Amino acid sequence: MRERFWERFALEELTQPEWEALCDGCGKCCLVKMEDPDSGDVATLNVACRLLDTDTCRCSDYANRFAKVPECTQLGLHNLESFRWLPHSCAYRRLSEGRKLASWHPLRRGDAVRMHERGMSVRHFAVSETDVDEADWESHIIDIIPLDDR
Repeated sequence: MRERFWERFALEELTQPEWEALCDGCGKCCLVKMEDPDSGDVATLNVACRLLDTDTCRCSDYANRFAKVPECTQLGLHNLESFRWLPHSCAYRRLSEGRKLASWHPLRRGDAVRMHERGMSVRHFAVSETDVDEADWESHIIDIIPLDDR
């Protein structure tokens, strides 16, 4: 990868490995989301995709995630604007909005330790969807993003 590519190149100019490296590994995009059909608001739960390893905050089967989890959505330049539900801390969102990577980002720090220490990952609160009955999901809402805030 090119040195400090995230500062020197636009998202459109990144190679696939550079694009993948932007992911900080927080796991927040792997939390279950529910959209209210009436208001359009999106609720985020502390319930994580069954493939998310909640200790490492990484997908346990990244190569096969779309086959195993059909609702998993691939983030790319073609759909980045529709991902306004991504957390404000997300590198993809930050860079697309003209902001810099967070000071704790693994690309800047060299590892993910600081991210986890700062509580920027789901490591300390996420539970696997295999451990929660879908009927109880509403009791696991941790955030609501109004339609007009996306």
